[in-house]
Amino acid sequence: MSVPTFDELIKATTVSAVHLEMRDAYVPSDPSFVAFQGGAPFDRSAREAAWLELIGGAVARGVEVRRARIVSEPVTDYIKFEYAVTESMNLRAGERVRWLPRRLASDLCLPGNDFWVFDGRLVRFNHFTGDGSSGPKEMRDEPAVVELCVQAFEAVWDRATDHRDFRLV
Repeated sequence: MSVPTFDELIKATTVSAVHLEMRDAYVPSDPSFVAFQGGAPFDRSAREAAWLELIGGAVARGVEVRRARIVSEPVTDYIKFEYAVTESMNLRAGERVRWLPRRLASDLCLPGNDFWVFDGRLVRFNHFTGDGSSGPKEMRDEPAVVELCVQAFEAVWDRATDHRDFRLV
């Protein structure tokens, strides 16, 4: 199956988009993350505006966008960065975000990779290299794969804590 861009997928979504993140680090060369760590300054305004337009537009069309993050404790610097930008990026765009400490996910059946599920019928797996750099994307629409991902997401969502109530350890 060919892999549409994320923007194409979100723009075609009519009901829901859910995202499960299970890694403790992503894209270590991201200039925004590098700046967060005290590196060269990076102006996030264009990135945030694009996200607000894309996701905010989907939410305005009635799409429910939810994101759950499973994190190890103590959290990594990257997770501290994600936590710090969640308000200005994700919540501001209309996403609902929850966090789950990895120790509370031990008895859950989880797919091996992060994923998005669009309208409960299409899964986009996000593959990453060992250091968290972005790898290839994979689309799947088999009912068993979709159901596995939907059930995994909902199990995490039910246990996770809303971003506004979650405190980093």
